[in-house]
Amino acid sequence: MGLIIWLIIGGVVGWLASIIMRTDAQQGILLNIVVGIVGAFLGGLIFSGGTINQVLTLSSFLVSLVGAIILLAIVNLVRRGSVR
Repeated sequence: MGLIIWLIIGGVVGWLASIIMRTDAQQGILLNIVVGIVGAFLGGLIFSGGTINQVLTLSSFLVSLVGAIILLAIVNLVRRGSVR
């Protein structure tokens, strides 16, 4: 059951991050899920000292969202040479 929750939350976080970074038209649901999960891991490394929170809280959701936004900014920087 935990894996399904991770996929759903990862999809939501990736989707929100892609809307904020204006890359939603380029991504599908699968890429949104990947961005959300990798972004949550990246956010956990940066803000939480490398721990993964097992409980969904507002702060863990926001850390995941910020991590996904940072991930998309890095991808855009490599692809286009600019953050947006």
